[in-house]
Amino acid sequence: QVQLVESGGGLVQAGGSLRLSCAASGVIFSFKPVNWYRQAPGKQRELVATITSGDSTNYADSMKGRFTISRDTAKNTVYLQMTSLKPEDTAVYYCNVIVRGLNYWGQGTQVTVSS
Repeated sequence: QVQLVESGGGLVQAGGSLRLSCAASGVIFSFKPVNWYRQAPGKQRELVATITSGDSTNYADSMKGRFTISRDTAKNTVYLQMTSLKPEDTAVYYCNVIVRGLNYWGQGTQVTVSS
């Protein structure tokens, strides 16, 4: 059974940084693309960043240069390093992986950026 557990969210001032973690069980992250999404109140869930099985990375335009997605194969964990945070980055952040055609999500971690 695939389980994803996010951590690392919290309250930070604008301009600050946070590092989110997504630890997996039941799936080997290094074999799969892994995504970070976020959902702000009243808004649709949006894709933030992706790391492929070959460690290529892609980012939404508004995150380029500020966010970095990475993987620790030994820990089976994917990270999202967020810098220069803005109030509009406030959202619940989720990691996501697709295994045998099924979408798996963690419970999410809240990020709140104060102005």
